Amino acid sequence: MQQFLIIALAHFLALLSPGPDFFLVARSSITSGWRLASGACLGIALANGAFIAMAFTGLAVLQEGSVLFTTLQLAGACYLLYIGMLFLRHAGQTQLSMVAGNPQVQGWWRGLGMGLLSGILNPKNALFYASLASMVASASAGWKTAYALWMFSIVLLWDLLVAVAIGNQRVLRRFARSLPWLERASGVMLVALGLVLVIHLARG
Repeated sequence: MQQFLIIALAHFLALLSPGPDFFLVARSSITSGWRLASGACLGIALANGAFIAMAFTGLAVLQEGSVLFTTLQLAGACYLLYIGMLFLRHAGQTQLSMVAGNPQVQGWWRGLGMGLLSGILNPKNALFYASLASMVASASAGWKTAYALWMFSIVLLWDLLVAVAIGNQRVLRRFARSLPWLERASGVMLVALGLVLVIHLARG
């Protein structure tokens, strides 16, 4: 259960910092309303689900302690450190106002396609899920399924929450004020997780 909480927290913190998927959902919600933006939310969640499945299935055939397995774990740790430092370096520089001036996403199915494309074409998603999966490679199939379902559900629910809330200008202004602190907290946590994984590999 402790491992589940750590993985779930790392995954959720990564969702808090706006990236391409966030801006697509926000733009869709502002220009088309949250109901149409829900298509983009589902597309993004499906793309994340595909990466989750690939990461967990791929790691299932690796032997713990092998060179390939250790290399993957090290790459995952480096990636966690990288995005954590990126969050810390650019905290407070994200401009949420940029979502208002982009073209309208017309139609739920078009939004679904754009969300799927946005998630699939984001290489950070593949690396992030591979890094998380490497931390639970020794878990049972049941726990891996629980991790996968949890991550998929949280991505979908979070994006839907963003879609509903972001159209409210008051919420947008408040989020903009707290965003630098969220980015810093996310950065610290992800760096800490990366260091823990590096220490674990060094002791192994």
